Amino acid sequence: MSAKEKDGGKGHKLSRLIFAMILGFIILILFIILVIWLVLRPTKPKIYLQDASVSAFNVSSPENLLSSTLQVTISTRNPNDRIGIYYDRVDVFASYKYQQITLAASVPPFYQGHNDIDVWSPYLYGVDIPVAPYLAEALVQDQSSGFLLLHIKIDGRVRWKVGTWISNHYHLYATCPAFLSFETGKGVDGDPPAVKFQQISTCSVDV
Repeated sequence: MSAKEKDGGKGHKLSRLIFAMILGFIILILFIILVIWLVLRPTKPKIYLQDASVSAFNVSSPENLLSSTLQVTISTRNPNDRIGIYYDRVDVFASYKYQQITLAASVPPFYQGHNDIDVWSPYLYGVDIPVAPYLAEALVQDQSSGFLLLHIKIDGRVRWKVGTWISNHYHLYATCPAFLSFETGKGVDGDPPAVKFQQISTCSVDV
């Protein structure tokens, strides 16, 4: 074997050794990240609908237009001991039978530390929102019966913070049932109804 062939063989072995070392280093880093992630295991925030105050809720006939004004109070808790949460975008709106009935209200971006609790109280407005005829009829019937179930929807984007490391964005989506009671005999063709929020509700959260 010539000296040139020997040098070529040594160079090939050295290249393979360097490649194996780099690959091993990458695998080690990924393993460490996986272990840290499994140990910390971010838990999605806990969200509760604490109150819903309705100052206007009227369906016009036969146009089938809904006008409503609500103020909702929502609390969110970060249950993680070592992970903070950046709420970069949070939009809140009301829906009835899967149809959005108010415009989305934006909550200013904020950071939530470990085990912190934050409370939002956005106003939700909807003026002359067109609804399907069957929905308008269902709304009038619910008001006449004295009970109405709305859903407060939360749509946003969050990031996790562990030490100095910050994750990419994750989609936050939550649904909060709002059980409302109407004073019988009002709110259909007469005066605005007296509306009461029945109970604090736990929101379903997906991240």
